[in-house]
Amino acid sequence: MDERTHDVDWSDLFHASGPAGDTPRHLAALLDDDARASADGYSHLWSATLRREGRAWPATAPTALLVVELLDNPLLGPDDPSLRDAMLAYLYEVGVAADLGDRAGEIRDRIQDRAPELRAWTVDYLTADADGRARMWQDGTGLGELVLDQAALACFDLVPALLRRTVPHLASERSRRRTCAAAAVGSLARHPAAAAQRPGLLKELTSMARASDSSYDLATILIAIGHLGGDTRPWLTDRHPGVRVCAALAPGLAHDATASQMLLELERSPQAFGKSFGDMAPPLQLQSKSFQDLLAGRRAS
Repeated sequence: MDERTHDVDWSDLFHASGPAGDTPRHLAALLDDDARASADGYSHLWSATLRREGRAWPATAPTALLVVELLDNPLLGPDDPSLRDAMLAYLYEVGVAADLGDRAGEIRDRIQDRAPELRAWTVDYLTADADGRARMWQDGTGLGELVLDQAALACFDLVPALLRRTVPHLASERSRRRTCAAAAVGSLARHPAAAAQRPGLLKELTSMARASDSSYDLATILIAIGHLGGDTRPWLTDRHPGVRVCAALAPGLAHDATASQMLLELERSPQAFGKSFGDMAPPLQLQSKSFQDLLAGRRAS
């Protein structure tokens, strides 16, 4: 993995299980021939370095740097192409955690004002036992939550670099890789720094959607297009009900009568959406965020 990752002082970071000094070792194991070590590394990536509600730990941004290196490493899963797809799915989640919008500047100001306190809180947290760490989240200072805001900001600052490394995978020879890359781009390109790049990306994603011969892939790409403010209206009449719903979820169609009626009907029977993809898992974006969550985000936009 890239030598830059060795510049990170992992002993100053924590994840869901505590100090994050074990993270580089776990992720390096993904390149190992030892199946058990590789499985442990994969489990660590998803269970420890991201919060359950899709937000960041202090270890998340440095982990994302490792993930983009793994994504392009020829030693990753030579017999299991789905591992690279999983790395793209992880980058999608980092993009979600980093989607701070107008809050980024306000968080940055608060962090700068309280940097010594945040550092002291983190040092105490890293040296506490599990019970002590649990108590610190309830210490009444609010510093723990601000440390987590700081972690989200670190992801926000990293997004342009992650996007740059992700975009080339839109041209992968593997359709599922292209789809996972589309989902990742759909979250990462929401960053303000990608504003000038967004029209070109939307054009590329729309072209991918038109060429897709898989309802699952098409639905995933349409959610990504919606995340970037693109027009998904042409797919509101698709023959596949899951595709129609994913098109209707686009925030840009919040006032579209056809889309709104479609989602209203689905709310009465949400199981129908899951069943529409048969034995397959739901589109990537819905594997960590429910249909109801996406619908709430659509209404709030």
